[in-house]
Amino acid sequence: MSVLRGRAPVSRRLPDFPWDTLLGAKERAAAHPGGIVDLSVGTPVDPVDPLIRDALAAASGFPGYPTTIGTAEVRRAAIDALKRRHGIDGLDLSMVLPVIGTKEAIAGLPSTLGLGAGDQVVIPEVAYPTYEVGALLAGAEAVRADSLTQLGPATPAMIYLNSPSNPTGKVLPVEHLRKVVSWARERGTVVVSDECYLGLAWDDEPVSILDPRVADGDNTGLLAVHSLSKTSNLASYRAGFLAGDPTLIGELLAVRKHAGMIVPFPIQAAMAAALGDDGHAAEQRERYRMRRETLRNAVTGAGFRIDESAAGLYLWATRDEPCRDTVAWLSERGILAAPGDFYGPRGARHVRMALTATDERIAEAASRLAS
Repeated sequence: MSVLRGRAPVSRRLPDFPWDTLLGAKERAAAHPGGIVDLSVGTPVDPVDPLIRDALAAASGFPGYPTTIGTAEVRRAAIDALKRRHGIDGLDLSMVLPVIGTKEAIAGLPSTLGLGAGDQVVIPEVAYPTYEVGALLAGAEAVRADSLTQLGPATPAMIYLNSPSNPTGKVLPVEHLRKVVSWARERGTVVVSDECYLGLAWDDEPVSILDPRVADGDNTGLLAVHSLSKTSNLASYRAGFLAGDPTLIGELLAVRKHAGMIVPFPIQAAMAAALGDDGHAAEQRERYRMRRETLRNAVTGAGFRIDESAAGLYLWATRDEPCRDTVAWLSERGILAAPGDFYGPRGARHVRMALTATDERIAEAASRLAS
């Protein structure tokens, strides 16, 4: 008898893990004489700034348990950074919660806030897969929609926004965000805005859901998700935080305390240092800007069309063919990209190319595309 005693495994609720379907293309790309140029995953490759590493080391001797709410220092650093970098004002310490990487937070939000069977979670039509996964883990229904009119008379429990978007780089204007917030408040719907790429603007300037132009200084029902993985190269640190409605933050804190979901103390110190220094983030942004320029010119020169991609770490590109055909074409040239169908049916004719390879690998990809 199964140890699950006839219960259906939770994994059966979930789609296949998308990256497993890329193994064949990855093997073909790796066989290229010049080696693989992996543009499929947006994982940082540049060094962690010494200022951050020093803060991590200095805090590494702390022997006790950290708290789930996090130190006042890391929460204050987050508040100050949001004000300096993104014009978000009016936050206090009760409105910020450190999390163990934002993927974990997003996957757990519907469950932690008590959503379940009969609840709807709205996600973008082309979306980061973990939004859907979080809904499915909670037993809720994930609904893909980019406009409120698509929802008709529905009253969803939660809406995910993502601006700048992963994978498309699309930026939602203030007017759209205001409309969503107003609509959601009339229905008691929680709005979760994934803003992990907010500091990486190129052609359009994204704004936070907590921006006073959007929320009018009232964060009721709103949660913004922020990560240090991209702007500070801290993907390995699993360093992120939530900000917004103190009632929602308080509920998340109450549950996460019981579950022992705590950001390690040295990581909190590193986060505070990273959030307190804008210089290293500006330097990293410039690295990505230069890589973007190189790759964009090569991709368009090779006959691709780039759609959206106004901000963030990716080029959303198409050859007007099924995305898996494009992945195969690229893999023959030793380049690995993520197929757009990872992110929903509407992505089926695009690929996502990350800007997170080294300068040398980006230049190599450009050379191969040119030839």
